Amino acid sequence: MAAALLMLAACQPGGAAPVAATSPSPPTGGLRPQTSVGPGEGVLDLITWDGYTEDAWVKPFTQETGCQVRPYYAASSAEMVKLMSGGGGGQWDIVSAPGDISLDLIYAGEVKPMNPALIPDWSDFPAFFQAAPYNTVGGVHYGISLQWSPNTLLYNTRKLTAAPTSWSVLYDSSHKGAITVPDNPMQIADAALYLQKTRPELGIKDPFELDKAQFDDALSLLSLQHPLVKRYWPIASDEISMFQDGSVVAGSGGPYQAVALQSIGIPVAETVPAEGATAWGDSWMLAAGAPHPNCAYRWMAYVSTAQVQAQQALFFGETPVTPKACPAMNARQEGSCAKYHADASSSYFAALSFWKTPRAECGGGRTCVPYADWVSAWAALKNQ
Repeated sequence: MAAALLMLAACQPGGAAPVAATSPSPPTGGLRPQTSVGPGEGVLDLITWDGYTEDAWVKPFTQETGCQVRPYYAASSAEMVKLMSGGGGGQWDIVSAPGDISLDLIYAGEVKPMNPALIPDWSDFPAFFQAAPYNTVGGVHYGISLQWSPNTLLYNTRKLTAAPTSWSVLYDSSHKGAITVPDNPMQIADAALYLQKTRPELGIKDPFELDKAQFDDALSLLSLQHPLVKRYWPIASDEISMFQDGSVVAGSGGPYQAVALQSIGIPVAETVPAEGATAWGDSWMLAAGAPHPNCAYRWMAYVSTAQVQAQQALFFGETPVTPKACPAMNARQEGSCAKYHADASSSYFAALSFWKTPRAECGGGRTCVPYADWVSAWAALKNQ
């Protein structure tokens, strides 16, 4: 099964309150995307996660297009941002950006508008993934949706015989030292989503757009959770190990961990609680200074096909953006389409809030806490 997604490393806290600002237009928003794809330049330099460029689908691509794929495997979202500085520095063509950084790349001018009409299988994507809020701004497409995963509640079915219906299980003091959550600043959004549904008087409308008071409320909840946490897991295999050795009874995880644990007989189930759940989605984004744009477009078209989407989903342990990948998934691994929720119903999908970069400029003319402050606050909280 797959390599696991490395989570963003945090830095030291800062104390400045956010300053009000109006949302600017992305610097590259006025650029017209190319209208056709020419011959490949022979090389494709990309930034991605380990497991996104395996020989099983890279070699056929190179044989078909003549584009030699040269990947760099980033260790974190923060490293992706650094490498993409200066529009890719004239070195990088595309990046498989996760939702926690994609808006920052757009508003920093590191990526440029794209033409989805040059991606034939894009028309098979559900409407949400054709214009996901983490890669589309003002109707302009800055990315092609790639793969995704819900952040679900995992629980040991023998230790919790009544299936949890709420995220409150992760804030229950009776489970002191027996829960686990990702080591990731986006856990603040998970707390905010829970508060959005359980404490409507706080006025939270979007778990990724929090004013200072709402942000502090989410941090307070996570501070109460802190003594309950066995370990904040940085990679999925760490969470799998904790469920495997019985040291935790519940945690925030995803289908990959559930499938891996169930395959070795560990009594673990997953669910989306009544409050809903967050989810992450990756996008291929074209560097503003991409030196090999034709190979980049050819790659994005290739990895958007149902067959390649299925291959990558099963190797990495994530969910394809096209439901047409389901037959290929099930042919490779029986029942995998349902296990990874690639055939999810509209009601399941409606319960998910997909990551997007928290920005100071947020909806309704409000001022919100930017992601840099999420990172520093998370570092302080987990080390308290």
